[in-house]
Amino acid sequence: MTYGGNTSCVEVLLDGEVALVLDAGTGIRALGLDLVRRGVREIHLFLTHLHLDHLEGLRFFAPLWDPDVTVEVWGPRSPVLSLRERILRGFSPPLFPIDFRDVPARITFHDLPAEPWPTNGVSLSSDLVLHPGPTVGFRLAAGGSSVAYLPDHEPALAGIEGRSPDWVSGGALAAGVDVLLHDAQYLDDEYGSRIGWGHSSVDDAVAYRRAVGAERLVLFHHEPERSDRGLELLQDRARELSGGDGLAPELAREGMLIDVA
Repeated sequence: MTYGGNTSCVEVLLDGEVALVLDAGTGIRALGLDLVRRGVREIHLFLTHLHLDHLEGLRFFAPLWDPDVTVEVWGPRSPVLSLRERILRGFSPPLFPIDFRDVPARITFHDLPAEPWPTNGVSLSSDLVLHPGPTVGFRLAAGGSSVAYLPDHEPALAGIEGRSPDWVSGGALAAGVDVLLHDAQYLDDEYGSRIGWGHSSVDDAVAYRRAVGAERLVLFHHEPERSDRGLELLQDRARELSGGDGLAPELAREGMLIDVA
């Protein structure tokens, strides 16, 4: 009730009438209604990967049903099928009653990683990170401020401690950022039975923040079975491990607004 139950979706608030959205989990449904209310007609959606918890809300994204809206969708490339073909699977029977080709909005698809993407003074770059299936993370920079978004990430598989950022998964994206949104799904004693699932322990999230020199850590991708109190205990653990190093780690929550200007 305190931290929310929707899956991954983050809006980057820009000046003007362009929306930049990271992932299309169930949280994008409410965001879509807000974008309609605000009259936004140009939307750039960046997907870290195509697991359903990061894509499930796209079919219920209100701007898709407006013929005056343009949506650019960016996601990780696959050697097997195009991004469009993989997303189209969710827009067809028996999963959905409306065929993707009947969606009224003007939609274009692009593969990642790609050259840095600039808009409204924000530069966004991407790179592959450790998570099952093609998965990317993102770095956004503007006016001397920077944010890294790595919601599904298991850097411990390649090692964290004692390595330079160049040799850590996603290190080039996260190095020296002001805000790091990073996977912290498990407590350390839970992670041992989930190695290779693509997610991090809170201990590894704190170690990763230290390795890349990020200033602020936002704990992301909460375990669905964890209560609010359980999440707060995880936050306590992150703060204990961090000591006085950087700003105190904090839990991501629905409606959270982070000012990085």
